[in-house]
Amino acid sequence: MEALIPVINKLQDVFNTVGSETIQLPQIVVIGNQSSGKSSVLETLVGHDFLPRGTGIVTRRPLVLQLLHISKDCSSKSRQEDMQNVTAQEWAKFLHTKNKIYTDFGEVCKEIENETDRMSGTNKGICPEPIVLKIYSPKVVNLTLVDLPGLTKVPVGDQPPDIETQIRDLAIHYISNPNSVILAVTAANTDFATSEALKLARDFDPDGRRTLAVITKLDLMDAGTDAMDVLCGRVIPVKLGIIGVVNRSQADINNKKELAESLKDEATFLQKKYPSIANRNGTPYLAKTLNRLLMHHIRDCLPELKTRVNVLIAQFQSLLNSFGEPISDKSQLLLQIITRFASAYCSTIEGTSRNIETSELCGGARICYIFHETFGRTLESVDPLGGLNARDILTAIRNATGPRPALFVPEISFELLVKRQIRRLEEPSLRCVELVHEEMQRMIQHCGTHQEMLRFPKLHERIVDVVTNCLRQRLPPTNAMVENLVQIELAYINTKHPDFSEAQLVHKAMMGNNLVENDTHKTHSQRNVLDKIQEDKDRTSSSITNVRFLPDGSIRERIYEKSTPPPVVDNLNGSSWRLSNLMRQNRADQASSDRSSEPSNSLPGSGANSASPSPSRTKKGINLLPEVPEQPVMKLSSREQRDCEVIERLIKSYFMIVRKNIQDSTPKAIMHFLVNHVKDHLQSELVCQLYKKEEIETLLEESVHIAARRKEASEMLQALQRASQIIGEIREIHLW
Repeated sequence: MEALIPVINKLQDVFNTVGSETIQLPQIVVIGNQSSGKSSVLETLVGHDFLPRGTGIVTRRPLVLQLLHISKDCSSKSRQEDMQNVTAQEWAKFLHTKNKIYTDFGEVCKEIENETDRMSGTNKGICPEPIVLKIYSPKVVNLTLVDLPGLTKVPVGDQPPDIETQIRDLAIHYISNPNSVILAVTAANTDFATSEALKLARDFDPDGRRTLAVITKLDLMDAGTDAMDVLCGRVIPVKLGIIGVVNRSQADINNKKELAESLKDEATFLQKKYPSIANRNGTPYLAKTLNRLLMHHIRDCLPELKTRVNVLIAQFQSLLNSFGEPISDKSQLLLQIITRFASAYCSTIEGTSRNIETSELCGGARICYIFHETFGRTLESVDPLGGLNARDILTAIRNATGPRPALFVPEISFELLVKRQIRRLEEPSLRCVELVHEEMQRMIQHCGTHQEMLRFPKLHERIVDVVTNCLRQRLPPTNAMVENLVQIELAYINTKHPDFSEAQLVHKAMMGNNLVENDTHKTHSQRNVLDKIQEDKDRTSSSITNVRFLPDGSIRERIYEKSTPPPVVDNLNGSSWRLSNLMRQNRADQASSDRSSEPSNSLPGSGANSASPSPSRTKKGINLLPEVPEQPVMKLSSREQRDCEVIERLIKSYFMIVRKNIQDSTPKAIMHFLVNHVKDHLQSELVCQLYKKEEIETLLEESVHIAARRKEASEMLQALQRASQIIGEIREIHLW
């Protein structure tokens, strides 16, 4: 089992080299209040003064201390490998100084101070970057310890205000590792129940499975007091035990008292003060206990450590593969990337891509949705008679007839109005082209290998430019074709269309009904006139006024006696004469009302002969017609209402035919002129634009970020493979 600790030390060296904390290795973490004696305990374990001394905070960076025991038999071999044939029994090495050997532990102390100042500055601040120190000696046991800055409360000197929080977070970072053993150091001349180190250990190791307590400064307790209850666990029990030690005082350090003499004095003090438990306390017992705890802890953690290393090897191998191998043939690689991108783009359109999206529609599926859902529903929502009212229809009919009242609905009005409605289909058709173009532009981001695009940003940018230009070039002919589809429908209104025959039958039927209704209306009008004539016969008027219009526009009135018969008009029967006479009488009444404002002589009484009208009566005033407004008030007659209904039905029927044609032809035009054309010519366009000898170096210039990440992944993979090899060297017999 002694071989387990060197294995962990090797693993620690491997992972400290790459600066990774992905593997949580077993180690002993030393925590305690400032000036509680942590450094003195470590120096006693090593047997040399090598740690910086002074007042206030001295340890300002974590110190990973690897103690490697070497026997006299293997020391020469170790010296040959690690010391480059330097003859010494004990030596030290820092990880940051590579292969430099330190045989003077005074120089080790200076190097720790210099490295601390280099990273932490000289203002008493701390730094979380660890210093890794290996000490080879036949006097030590195999141990891996981490010495942390002492816990403090109040900033001193140039320390930052949050120094307490910084040190606490640093300690938590190490003791939260489940594979670490916590060594809580507390001074005996303080109340054990107020130990900050023990409280912190309890927070992260509530079961006490990996906490060992150390009581220092037993010789400095007040007279008449001892630590028997504390060491026996009667005050606060600790599962792994409580060990008391006696360190050198500051006076001993100043007088350069040897550590060997200090160990003898410690043994004497324990035998004298605590004879019953002296064999379970002291620095030698602490070293053996730590060695035993660490070995058992490593044995328990090793199977999980093996599994963790193997899993990480697979992960980093996959990550390294995603970054790609170093480029050997750039021309071949460029062609491969272009071919993969073009194939992925076409596959996305056709729906045969390997990586099919499950969260949203994309590619060909989205284009299909645009054709049949977005575009189709938009066309169906267009009202055939939208923006068209009865006034527009009646105005078109009247404008088409000119000065002559029409017997039938003019066809030119239907053609004019239906073209106006067909033009409304052009805008949604062009919008459909725009949506498909946007989707094909968006597809660029879904194609190609994502890592390749990140690895070669300039190539990715050029590919996007080429595809964008290709799509932009196909946009004008596609729009022109869609516009032509609408213009084709406007060019010839096919009223002989098979689907339009039903509308024609409806039109003819309604025209026949109009004629019948007109005849019926005329018959009713004649009957009304004859009834009025019959009423005139019975009327007992003294005279009948006959009004005649002379060629010069003047009016001649003749008054006949009741007994005097009216003159006989040839070629007219009695009823015709009466009808014309009645019409003339109505006109005379209208003229009389117009002249009511002018003075006139009263007509002669009954029985008088007819006389010529006076000049004032025969003179007609000038009647000025009002100006015709641009939009005269139109009151639709029943016939005009029926004509408007006929036009509306015809427009609706023909509009639906054209809408069906546009809904079918527009997607076909877009597929032919835009989608299929780009899909068929994309790869050749990319090769033509990008595969140029003078641009290959620029296009395949690798991203700095990807290159750095590949280097990190490669180093980490090598470290994991080395760690797997180190762990694999451990035989099962070593675990027991």
